[in-house]
Amino acid sequence: MNIGPFELPNNLFVAPMAGVTDRPFRQLCKRLGAGYAVSEMVTSRRELWASLKTSRRADHQGESAPIAVQIAGVDPAEMADAARYNIQRGAQIIDINMGCPAKKVCNTFAGSALMSNETLALRIVAAVVAACQPHGVPVTLKMRTGRNQRERNAVALARAAEDAGVAMVTVHGRTREQGFLGLAEYDTIAAVKARLRIPVVANGDIHDAAQARAVLRHTGADALMIGRAAQGRPWIFREIAHELATGSPLAPPATAEVRGWLLEHLRDHYALHGEWSGVRSARKHIGWAVRALPGGATFRALMNTLDSCAAQLDALGTWFDDLGARHPLLPTAAGAANDEAVELAA
Repeated sequence: MNIGPFELPNNLFVAPMAGVTDRPFRQLCKRLGAGYAVSEMVTSRRELWASLKTSRRADHQGESAPIAVQIAGVDPAEMADAARYNIQRGAQIIDINMGCPAKKVCNTFAGSALMSNETLALRIVAAVVAACQPHGVPVTLKMRTGRNQRERNAVALARAAEDAGVAMVTVHGRTREQGFLGLAEYDTIAAVKARLRIPVVANGDIHDAAQARAVLRHTGADALMIGRAAQGRPWIFREIAHELATGSPLAPPATAEVRGWLLEHLRDHYALHGEWSGVRSARKHIGWAVRALPGGATFRALMNTLDSCAAQLDALGTWFDDLGARHPLLPTAAGAANDEAVELAA
């Protein structure tokens, strides 16, 4: 699959998630089988570009190509400037955010709120495409199915975006009103795919190979984008890729392998975020990684009391050493739940 001039190794993508898909997490997911990853959204507001948060989000040092940056905003000129700013910092693909349902984003009429104003949305698309074309940088669009169940305009907006020069469209199978509640639906994604010539990516509730296969079959999508299911389980990409290719599930990773991946990720995370911020933001990544494992809840509570990078690394390494002694292969969620019950009963 290609996005503009970039040929991707596979069609399994990491979704942009605020506070999650920083450079270390994107690199980890790519290492473990993702073919493509998009950054956390970067604001189009120029006065915030020098902030520590934005500078971290726009950090691509050592990241493998293609480097994709998602931008968010409501003013076409500001969005065009944001595209140029991020291209200067290494972006090779610019993604427009029309999918975020967060109130603090939608209250400024950005994110998925833009789908309620198609005229403004398409002015933004045209401005960003015009800003990127001289640099040979493709523009992609991430959107939802519409404002609510009565107002699903994804097909019309996606077709207009294609006509304006967008190279790929990703559709999350929920409305803005749904947020992340309920189940994703794929009929709208299938309708978008049927009407577009450019690649279409399906997003929402893809958590294993069986669901991945079903979504590809139902929608005809060119690729799949995975978000929350990769939190704490970044090897989901290689698992799905293996099963789609061979028809057989991949054995669980060795517990020692997972230990190594997580410790390496933490070191990269601390290097980007620093001691104070890194320790605090790492807690959620560690919590996601251990939540389904035997004793994970108890360890998570301990981890939240540690306030240094060294203490977190030492505690996580020791905990995984002990887990590996009992479980050479990483326990499945079901097996972990059974072990947890035994542990609590004891």
